[in-house]
Amino acid sequence: MKTKLAIAIAAALMSASCAITEPTNTNTAAVTPPTMLTTAANAQATADQALTIKQIMADQDWVARSPENAYWMLDGSGVLYQQKREGSILRDWYHQPLDKGAHEVPVEKLHNYAYNNGVYNADSSLLAYTFEGNIFVRDLAKGETKQLTRDEARQSQLLFLTNGQLAYRQNNDFFVVDPASGLTQQIAALETKDAPKANTEAKDFVAREQQELIKFVQVERKNKADRFAQQQQLQQSNSSLAPQPFYLGQGKQVVAASLSPAGDKLIVAISDPQKWRAEGDIMPNYVTEDGRVAAESVRARVADAKPVEHQVMVLDLASGEQTQLTYNTLPGWNDDVLAEVRKENYAAQGKTYTSEEKPRPITLMQDWGWQSGAIRWSDDGSAAALMLEAWDNKDRWIASVDFDGKRFVNQERLHDEAWINYTHNEFGFLPNSKTLWFQSEADGYAHLYVKPLNGKIKQLTQGNFVTEDPTVSANGEYIYFSGNKTHPGNYEVYRVHTQSAQLEQLTKLGGINNYELSPQEDKLLVKHSEALQPEELYVQTIGEDIAKRLTQTVTDQFMAFDWVAPEIVPVPSSHVDHPIYTRVYYPKDYDPNRAEKYPAVVFIHGAGYLQNAHAGWSGYQREFMFHTFLTQQGYVVLDLDYRGSKGYGRDWRTAIYRQMGTPEVEDLVDVVKWAGENTNVDTNRMGTYGGSYGGFLTFMALFKEPGLFKAGSALRPVSDWAHYNTGYTSNILNLPDDDPIAYRRSSPIYFTEGLEDALLINSPMVDDNVFFQDSVRLVQRLIEHEKEDFETAIFPVEPHGFRQPSSWLDEYRRIFKLFEENLK
Repeated sequence: MKTKLAIAIAAALMSASCAITEPTNTNTAAVTPPTMLTTAANAQATADQALTIKQIMADQDWVARSPENAYWMLDGSGVLYQQKREGSILRDWYHQPLDKGAHEVPVEKLHNYAYNNGVYNADSSLLAYTFEGNIFVRDLAKGETKQLTRDEARQSQLLFLTNGQLAYRQNNDFFVVDPASGLTQQIAALETKDAPKANTEAKDFVAREQQELIKFVQVERKNKADRFAQQQQLQQSNSSLAPQPFYLGQGKQVVAASLSPAGDKLIVAISDPQKWRAEGDIMPNYVTEDGRVAAESVRARVADAKPVEHQVMVLDLASGEQTQLTYNTLPGWNDDVLAEVRKENYAAQGKTYTSEEKPRPITLMQDWGWQSGAIRWSDDGSAAALMLEAWDNKDRWIASVDFDGKRFVNQERLHDEAWINYTHNEFGFLPNSKTLWFQSEADGYAHLYVKPLNGKIKQLTQGNFVTEDPTVSANGEYIYFSGNKTHPGNYEVYRVHTQSAQLEQLTKLGGINNYELSPQEDKLLVKHSEALQPEELYVQTIGEDIAKRLTQTVTDQFMAFDWVAPEIVPVPSSHVDHPIYTRVYYPKDYDPNRAEKYPAVVFIHGAGYLQNAHAGWSGYQREFMFHTFLTQQGYVVLDLDYRGSKGYGRDWRTAIYRQMGTPEVEDLVDVVKWAGENTNVDTNRMGTYGGSYGGFLTFMALFKEPGLFKAGSALRPVSDWAHYNTGYTSNILNLPDDDPIAYRRSSPIYFTEGLEDALLINSPMVDDNVFFQDSVRLVQRLIEHEKEDFETAIFPVEPHGFRQPSSWLDEYRRIFKLFEENLK
């Protein structure tokens, strides 16, 4: 039964959509794009085509070999993209002109086209990039490419300096090269050890007496001091030598280093050495080539994590001066932000917590989607800004560097009582200016802002939507982005004027649209997908309403099936003033008035912070196809974006703080109730399944709400958050030593006694993300509780993401059998 709101939104989106033209080498007729709520049926479907689980779980080449990593040719005449080779894990590169069909790029010419992440010089006449670790420079006027390095070393961090030279990093050394002559010189070297000394002071009584009594020792020390002094004088006076290294301290670790475009300074972040694992962090691999058990090294657990701090240094390349910047100019740098959490946990242990102000460990921001890092320079190199975060995850600062005052200057502090998001943190300087642009969740949604270093913050975008993938135009006039302004499940491409804040919608295609701005900034390469169509490439001229399709990689075999188009429904929440957006899949012969109510299955997406109830192609493509299969067997299927999911703003994201598995299960209860009242579903015949975070929530639903689902399958599930990784878990639950209450409240292993319904646990054994141990420990708890209605399926050769079609098939046959036996 389709809701009136769903139909109204669908109609509104249909009227706003623009036309899409097919590829010139296939069908050029304009088609009406499907909307996000009433996606058009597949016109190529063969009637009554029956699906099988074996077909769904086969090698996915049968679905599509969609274009990957697509970007523009330099002259805007076409695009380049990778495509999976049929029957292989390898990818090949293709050149797709805008006016004709694609052709493969020969391997011997790949280095001429690997410029996607290249850097331009000041007048954009030269473009430098790396291919397989070597440096190439392309003269854009002449169309010629010159190779500057050919060695086993790997060069990175290319940067054209204001004097026209090209700088690059090799390990912890920095070099500049003249693009015309090829002359290369080292300008800085970073050494993680103490500075050498001529002689060391006597360390004890015996050493002091030895130096006092023995003349030979005295002569040797004088000779050593003389040689050292001579070398120092040569180093300082002779310009033919490489510069003296910067000594950063014995045993230190370089976290990041960034060279100024002026070539005069380096900003370097260092830390004490960090171990990513302990000796006991191993994973047995039982199926190996030699028939022996291999002990694979795996990451440490959040329960073993210790706070980390980065020290930020400014290195003057001319004088050799090293300056450490302290954090005491940042607002809140010494706040006890966990005071209330600690008080609660101390009280539970019969103790009293006394709050105190003391320095908090602070690091460079670690954003999961960055390529450019947390240190950004103005184009002329006179200004720099860093994005810093507290290790407790409660604060993020954008701070500029006062080079004269040798201190940080706060430009924006973003504080969150829960945790700072690990995405939506893009920032930098507008071209040829000292004005910062950045993303922030300050008003509850990830929006765009600008701020002159000595001015006030101005918000450019606002509303109940998020901005994704921002790109600044070459002159700084616009910031382009994709956003879900029209509906949470529909991402279109926009641009906003950085002065007037005027917002302009550039695409109206429906579905999900990512983009690449052309080098001439007159076109968009749109990576467009719909609920029934995997991602394909389109091109749209800015200012026009027609998008031309460039690729057709979906197979005829896939298009022959009559896939069920999900309807996206805003299910009312009984806990918050925001709907739970849910994909609903109905059988083809669905009858809302049928006397016998339908059985139903609820799919729970993984990752936690992920959006799946949207109008584009799902990242869970096998599950999407499995849902059509289930509808053919008479099931209604629902797929919700529970609280904690991406795309709905800060409050939806942080609702799970210190209580993972509570808001999400409340949302599952609401969706089950809504299904019973609106879709002719029998709520006594409902099942659920999900993987990773979805497996965790399957546990929590069955353990904490017995009877909500008659059967559930948990795939690669988390059972105890203290055993998961630090980067994800500490954001949401703090550290176990600080907040054991949150871990006990959020981990299924503490609730196993509540199991009353059928449970299938599917666990890969070489999973270095969610360890197999999670399932082993939970099964032992179920055994000790004398539970009967559970089964465990193990997959000996699979990691977190399955690779073998036979494993996918076995897993989903078991899931289907679970539902058939318990829901019918």
